[in-house]
Amino acid sequence: MSVSQAEKAKKFRALHEAPGAFVIANPWDAGSARMLAGLGFEALATSSGAKAGMLGKRDGKVTREEALANAKLIVEACDLPVSADLEKGFGDGPDAAAETIRQAAGVGLVGGSIEDASGNRAAPLYDVETATARVAAAVKAARALDFPFVLTARAEGFLRGTPDLDEVIKRLKSFEAAGADVLMAPGLPDLDAVRKVCSSLAKPFNFMVGIKGRSFAKADLQAAGVKRISLATSLYRAAMTGLLDAAKEVKERGTFTYLDRAIPTPDLNAFMKE
Repeated sequence: MSVSQAEKAKKFRALHEAPGAFVIANPWDAGSARMLAGLGFEALATSSGAKAGMLGKRDGKVTREEALANAKLIVEACDLPVSADLEKGFGDGPDAAAETIRQAAGVGLVGGSIEDASGNRAAPLYDVETATARVAAAVKAARALDFPFVLTARAEGFLRGTPDLDEVIKRLKSFEAAGADVLMAPGLPDLDAVRKVCSSLAKPFNFMVGIKGRSFAKADLQAAGVKRISLATSLYRAAMTGLLDAAKEVKERGTFTYLDRAIPTPDLNAFMKE
């Protein structure tokens, strides 16, 4: 690794302070990270769904050890700043969230997110007081590091069956007051909602692209006040769509026209380390 973790952290924070919005792309392994870096993206982030799929698991079923091992592969594949989807911190209490941040820093990450989704179907979100305490503990752990780790706090209501915009904003403002560097609310339904959220916050807002009908152009998101745009599982799903289409052609028709659309091996190898 030719760029230090401290230098990556400084670059990542600068992206959040620069004018305009930037896209943070989501690889799922070292190879996809190399390709995205080669295309000129300025920062990368892991995706809980994509890394789960890579392991043959469903989203939410990956352990902390598995998640951080995946993140380490991505960190070591390129010289870009890498943040991570750290789900709920792999535990219910504030201490679990804090420990996850410490371990995330230990594998070379310079950012990560903690969400308010509990994983409990009966009560899919932590109450706001508990959720805020968990963010505060993660922030404290991040501030104790010797580099500026960017802590993102996520309000998951629109993905977890409670699409109340006012409640989401209330939670984001509470997370902001607890010290989160970036705020995020996946699944916002339209640009009016995005504008309302962004205008309610002082810290940068991350919009998640990846839901059909709820993914908007970079220019429109920037005009609405968005600072960071993440791609979640969308690139992984696009890649898996290509795999399924090609495999189904072979299995069902016995033809191989997908080769006409496939990237040539030398072009693919050009992204990879020798």
